[in-house]
Amino acid sequence: MNTVTTTPTTVFLLDVDNTLLDNDRFAAELRARLTYQFGQAECDRYWSLYEQLRDTVGYADYLGALQHFRRENDDRPGLLAMSAWLLNYPFENLLFPSALETIGQLNALGRTAILSDGDIVFQPHKIDSAGLYGAVDGHVLIFVHKEHALDAMQARYPASHYVMVDDKPQLLAAMKRYLGERLSTVFVQQGHYAAQADLTALQPRPDYSIATIGDLPKLAAELVRIRAVPVA
Repeated sequence: MNTVTTTPTTVFLLDVDNTLLDNDRFAAELRARLTYQFGQAECDRYWSLYEQLRDTVGYADYLGALQHFRRENDDRPGLLAMSAWLLNYPFENLLFPSALETIGQLNALGRTAILSDGDIVFQPHKIDSAGLYGAVDGHVLIFVHKEHALDAMQARYPASHYVMVDDKPQLLAAMKRYLGERLSTVFVQQGHYAAQADLTALQPRPDYSIATIGDLPKLAAELVRIRAVPVA
């Protein structure tokens, strides 16, 4: 009897902030812009409101924080300039080297989708402005807490195997506990969350670690290869 090898359907799930684009750089430039427009004390007040809002809603909401920020003084001309700066920010400039090329290579190995958390206005705007929406052919999912939305993800993209790439190892661990061996987790060591991560107490630890997103295609090709199933 002849034996052939078939590759099971693989879906590559990619985080956005500090995985595909440098969100730390965006935050630093936002701080500088706020300080320029309103001064250091008001910049600090914005970030305090941002943190309070994130604790309440569970995700980063830059526009929502600006809405709260304006309540103290609604007639400052800088508010409109700040809004325009956020909406017109060139997010394509924040893409990590090889980010789009990596997505192109993943597309040749299986389906690639963005799995992000965030607000429902600014986060998709950021993704589209950076060219990521087109790169993944519109396969974008954004949830309040993506680690709690894995059933919805699987319903949208059924597959025998998933690969999740993220800079937050605690999220990878939560997803791994839920999906088990159907999920391979890849920790990309970019950004401040990755730098602050303590893997010693984390269970389970990431299946794989890479230094940059540009290291992913080689690993992805190997994951697809080793999961090829011989069929009699």
